[in-house]
Amino acid sequence: MTEINYWLMKSEPDAYSIDDLYKEKTTLWDGIRNYQARNFMRSMKPGDQAFFYHSNCKPPCIVGLMEVVETNLVDPTQFNSQSKYFDPKSKNSKPIWDCAKLTYLGKFINPLSLDELKANYTADELAVVRKGNRLSIVPIPETTAKDLFKRLGNIIK
Repeated sequence: MTEINYWLMKSEPDAYSIDDLYKEKTTLWDGIRNYQARNFMRSMKPGDQAFFYHSNCKPPCIVGLMEVVETNLVDPTQFNSQSKYFDPKSKNSKPIWDCAKLTYLGKFINPLSLDELKANYTADELAVVRKGNRLSIVPIPETTAKDLFKRLGNIIK
């Protein structure tokens, strides 16, 4: 059996929310323009699970769960000059940015706010609580993920 890795993936709810994912069922997680976050995405594999985190809202919180279904995809937004994620340095023959396809697994009954996360986890356990952390994708250790599942409760499909 392949080991599942866990991730936290941020999105502003007014840009793309857990409800948007619920309606679409699957999405390309595109628009990542940070090399470290991109490299984390490159290390994802199908079957990994990601906690959906609503950022830049009140309160910021973990709201849902997704599963990685496809990886190593070329982010099409980097070539679209009309996209806010357009990158003129990226070429079709040598793309810079990747994306992954994720599918909706559900919303948590008990979303956890950033304040609750800070009260229960160290920066080593959960990078999102680190002061100044701006990465939109971060890995989560398995022990932390298992504890998060307990705190978040069941998921609503």
